[in-house]
Amino acid sequence: MTGNVVRSRLDGVQTSALIAGGAGVALCIFGALADTRQFFISYLFGYLFWLGLALGCLVLLMIHHLTGGRWGFPLRRFFEAAIMTLPLMALLFLPLFFGLRELYPWSRPEVVAASALLRQRHFYMNGPAFVMRAAVFFALLVWTARTLNKWSFLQDDTADPAPTRRLRTLSGPGIALYPFLATFAYVDWILSLETDWYSTMFVVLIIIGQILTALAFCIVLLAWLRSEEPYSRVVTTTNFHHLGSLLLAFVMMWAYMAFGQLLIIWSGNLPAEISWYLHRIAGGWKWVISLIAIFHFFLPFFLLLSRDIKRRVAALATVAAVIFFAHLADVFWLISPSFYRTGFSIHWMDAAAPAAVGGLWIAAFSARLKSRPLLVSNDPRQKDLPPDEH
Repeated sequence: MTGNVVRSRLDGVQTSALIAGGAGVALCIFGALADTRQFFISYLFGYLFWLGLALGCLVLLMIHHLTGGRWGFPLRRFFEAAIMTLPLMALLFLPLFFGLRELYPWSRPEVVAASALLRQRHFYMNGPAFVMRAAVFFALLVWTARTLNKWSFLQDDTADPAPTRRLRTLSGPGIALYPFLATFAYVDWILSLETDWYSTMFVVLIIIGQILTALAFCIVLLAWLRSEEPYSRVVTTTNFHHLGSLLLAFVMMWAYMAFGQLLIIWSGNLPAEISWYLHRIAGGWKWVISLIAIFHFFLPFFLLLSRDIKRRVAALATVAAVIFFAHLADVFWLISPSFYRTGFSIHWMDAAAPAAVGGLWIAAFSARLKSRPLLVSNDPRQKDLPPDEH
């Protein structure tokens, strides 16, 4: 079961998160009354970052159910607690329905009337279709999350391997289905912020970023709890070494996708696609992308090449925390320049909105995490693992 010290720590996190979330919500309400357009821009950015964290945990959980590697067993409860925040995230998506005209060109009749391209897309890009696709997206993912959790907890109570077989059976199609669903979702939520922009690699880049952020978050959390029961009995430097190697793999994959997208668009000299990058390197935005390049790739990449860094818990957790916050900047860079094309702009609601959504998300996550034992039981694949080294 959850140790008393761990429960006390999670209680403290939950309380602090609720306070931060409540303060953020109050500031967002004030901001929405003062500047409605800016509220929706900031809220979209903050919301998509925290939703991405939950979805990244969902993908990692399904990967672990398929592979059964040592790396995932200490993190399984983190993944499961994270994906059980999806009903909350579905609820927090509702405010965006009221901001479609502020965010998306296709939702404004006068803009559609003036654009032949938007008129051609209107059968697909319209308010009712947007709502319907979002509803299907959340319904399928919430059902998947609940089913994965139900079967995982069932395995805790029985030595019969049937629940684990069901988890593997669901996770295979689930991993294949998620990019399909995400394509529809992120075309709606991000790509359609700009009329002419499209990219076949963009959603893949989004998904890799989600996985990377989720893994970084869970590494920091495991490092924080490693000295307490029950983790102190089972978590070793080998676990962190494996997680560090996995983190390095996703750092490289994210950089490869990001650079590949830029290279193809730039070398192809495609005006509509290039314009998306041009106003993201205009003015102060070039400093944002420079910081993202340094802290989202170059610094983590060179540090994680070191075996010593990956086996030193504090060092690995620091690298993971840097990646986590660098990805927050990356999501900001993906969204805000669509509205501020002439140069860098940041508003106080760009801090309040992520704090509001993040506070509520962390509070819900903490509540779910402390409600169950922190380590899985009776998974038949655990007994097949080779002896660990400390």
